[in-house]
Amino acid sequence: MLAPQPFFEPRGTPFSEYHRIKALVELGHTIDLVTYPFGRDVSLPNLRIIRAARPPLVRTVAIGPSFRKLLLDMCLAVAAWRTARQATYDVVHSHEEAGLLGVWLASRLGVPHVYDMHSSLPQQLTNFGYSRSRVLQRHFEAAERRMVERSQVIITVCQQLLDAVRVMGVGQRAVLIENVMGGDFDQAAATASDARSIRARWQVGADEPLVLYTGTLETYQGVDLLLSAAAILRRSHPRARVMIVGGTADQVSGARAKAARRSVDAIFTGQRPAQEIADFVAASDILVSPRIAGTNTPLKIYSYLRSKRPIVATDLPTHTQVLTPDIAVLVPPDAAPFAAALGRLIDRPDERAAIAERAAAFAATRYSRDVFIDRTREAYEKLRLVPGGAPGLVADRASRPLPDSHPVGSSRR
Repeated sequence: MLAPQPFFEPRGTPFSEYHRIKALVELGHTIDLVTYPFGRDVSLPNLRIIRAARPPLVRTVAIGPSFRKLLLDMCLAVAAWRTARQATYDVVHSHEEAGLLGVWLASRLGVPHVYDMHSSLPQQLTNFGYSRSRVLQRHFEAAERRMVERSQVIITVCQQLLDAVRVMGVGQRAVLIENVMGGDFDQAAATASDARSIRARWQVGADEPLVLYTGTLETYQGVDLLLSAAAILRRSHPRARVMIVGGTADQVSGARAKAARRSVDAIFTGQRPAQEIADFVAASDILVSPRIAGTNTPLKIYSYLRSKRPIVATDLPTHTQVLTPDIAVLVPPDAAPFAAALGRLIDRPDERAAIAERAAAFAATRYSRDVFIDRTREAYEKLRLVPGGAPGLVADRASRPLPDSHPVGSSRR
């Protein structure tokens, strides 16, 4: 498995990779994970973490495209090739842009390739403000098409990505596996005592309505929109508090300055351990996702649905492919309606409870752990069918079983 991210760090794609690995090892597979030189080791049965070399002077990497990430991906490629030559593998499973390396490596090894498509790579150029170059955009589009067309199985994490794969003509190879495990990192449910502890630590009164955002502070996440909404909310509901969990030190410093200019007394916690997130959620009254761009569904939405807390989110495809007006309050990506929705829910505790209960019931039937495991199994069962001579054509592989009898994804050393 190739993961071009720091693994593990408490952010979107590493969370998704962790739960993908956890599902696969539970299904009996053995995984060698080749990843960046940064991140915290995690202990799972049948998982070996192999870290690529660290380029000189590179000690961290930001989310999104960058020259630093390109250097790290080059080191990842070297580590992947060395690893592949030391054992026999049944499949190469790649995440994000490592799919380009993955399809090449799988072809050299003569094994199937699984592409884990977490987002649209061309769209990342816009989301992260990296470049508006049409030439670069076309290169990213061509790379994404190559990864999709040359993969035997494509895992998509949201409906929008599944639709994109179908447009490319290979929808029969795709499996939709939404990130229903979200940010839950094998943690026990938070207790009332945990919630009280969070409020006391961050000096939030028991009678102060608490609006909570968790996640990164990248521009596309809409934290600026949230701060503008908070400025409006302060005038009608002066006791309401807004807490923002996440972000690097530099991002938090910038966001805090923006909050001060709007006279918003927001609480910024910075990045917190993944195991604490459930405690923050339990301490809150309303959960928000003010994202303003992108099409993939934020991982936090799935755990928010299970939280028994109401959700206020922007009515954009990034949310509406999962959320409906019955299980969340959906508003235009503008500060005034966002603030109005927060104020209404603060004033109507019965409505908050009703929305949250419907959301939890919906999540229990559609976004359960069992569904996640079953769809992961389905994706790997598709490896019995591999492309024939032309893209989009499949041939029965039953007469050509995977090497020996060890589980798909395992290695013989």
